[in-house]
Amino acid sequence: MNTITQLFKIQYPIIQGGMIWNSGYKLAAAVSNAGGLGLIGAGSMYPDVLRSHIQKCKKATAKPFGVNVPMLYPNIQEIMDILVEEEVKIVFTSAGNPKTWTSFLKEQGMTVVHVVSSSKFALKAQEAGVDAVVAEGFEAGGHNGREETTTLTLIPMVKAQINIPLIAAGGVATGRGMLAVMVLGADGVQMGSRFAASDESSSHADFKNAIIEMEEGGTHLTLKELAPVRLIKNKFYNDLQELYMKSPTKEDLVALLGRARAKRGMFEGDLVEGELEIGQIAGLINEIKPVKEIIEEIINEFEQAKRELPEF
Repeated sequence: MNTITQLFKIQYPIIQGGMIWNSGYKLAAAVSNAGGLGLIGAGSMYPDVLRSHIQKCKKATAKPFGVNVPMLYPNIQEIMDILVEEEVKIVFTSAGNPKTWTSFLKEQGMTVVHVVSSSKFALKAQEAGVDAVVAEGFEAGGHNGREETTTLTLIPMVKAQINIPLIAAGGVATGRGMLAVMVLGADGVQMGSRFAASDESSSHADFKNAIIEMEEGGTHLTLKELAPVRLIKNKFYNDLQELYMKSPTKEDLVALLGRARAKRGMFEGDLVEGELEIGQIAGLINEIKPVKEIIEEIINEFEQAKRELPEF
């Protein structure tokens, strides 16, 4: 047992990322049933849809699961009320100030984890009273830190500053990657891209195939003026780069982005005009599998790598 398995009462220190359009109840329940911690991604759900997914997840697993809540949404109060009403036990917050909601959630008896991209924000999360932090390097898919700090440098820097459990995210999709970040000081890992390319992910089959076909260098962190996001280089991405050549205003970028482009790409499978969010590590993912097999593979590789370490 380590601090993460104890904190969440799970078998393995593996947490699934709460990814928009990928992390429905089927994925969360599958990860929890396989010994990790599954998360429902509230970021792409209307409040009533979120409530339905929480209720379905309770029926699909008897094991702990949580909800990931990006705090930049306008109906955040309604979402928090649903978490209380549905007696959610674990909440991961991101994209906002941890002080805003941590004490409220803790008063409801919830375990609270906050996602950060720097040591400074990790310290602020610790001061706000969270139970653990996820430190996410800029290799990660989706929304990301502006600093472009890699996981390899971020984890030891954060470890030196905080005394609460640390979860590493960004660029981890294998057992060897898991061992590497734990050697650097992480107590557990959060994986997004590896679970996006699973049978149980709620994203479109065409998006999953785009993940496993992606090669090294096939993504880029962009849109820093709005909210930094790592995207697959498709037509929409190329249109964005063309616009950047003209020194666009924020308004120009918002106009090109439009509405629901991430849904169009990841959920509806428009690989041309959609926003396709995935991490750099997708270049190492070449098969869509059931979650149970993915976790078994990660743990087996982790144990194998540990056995090989003395030879180094």
